[in-house]
Amino acid sequence: MEKTSDQPDLSKSDSLNTTRTQQEGLPATNGRIQPSNPVTDQPNGRTDLSRFNNDWYDHGPRWKVVLWFLANSFILNTYLPLPVRVRVSLLRLFGAKIGKGVMIKPAVNVKYPWLLQVGDYVWIGEQVWIDNLSKVQIGNNVCLSQGAMILTGNHNYRASTFDLTTQPITLDDGVWIGAKAVVCAGVRCESHAVLSVNSVATHSLNAYGIYQGNPAKWVRQRNITT
Repeated sequence: MEKTSDQPDLSKSDSLNTTRTQQEGLPATNGRIQPSNPVTDQPNGRTDLSRFNNDWYDHGPRWKVVLWFLANSFILNTYLPLPVRVRVSLLRLFGAKIGKGVMIKPAVNVKYPWLLQVGDYVWIGEQVWIDNLSKVQIGNNVCLSQGAMILTGNHNYRASTFDLTTQPITLDDGVWIGAKAVVCAGVRCESHAVLSVNSVATHSLNAYGIYQGNPAKWVRQRNITT
């Protein structure tokens, strides 16, 4: 009597898989089709940082940049117990437009104050990093919490020369950037938008929206009571 097997006969399906693999040029193991990996299956070029050149970028006179580096280190980006008016006056001296009632906590770092505009009653927390290779415009009643980063610079990862790119950032009235949150180049945070703790804004935020995550996504509406 012929003995039957509990196991299916895979020889035909294996043959079909092998034929399909050969026809479509797909990688296979023992006749099984393996999904291709676009990251590893094709060459993607190489970065050559020796060819990097940002001579096109104009950050202002060299003497001004050096002088600001020293002043920033000793007066703004420090934990020395200096009055807020000293920090504000220093930024204004180097070309920043600063409104009234602005609070600047210790250890704040600003790349180029002549590319910074700050409205009235703005709070800038400890260790905030305003990397303004392009203009940063901050409206009234904006809060930048501890360690927030405003990054106008980026790199073209598609170019082997890893070219520098810059885009301005705008924070409209009432915006709150949470602690350790990051606002990327070209982003506009519209009126009273909120970027929560440790989130990353890679695209503009709608007015009164609360955003969270990396990349930041809308989670709910901000309702303000009087």
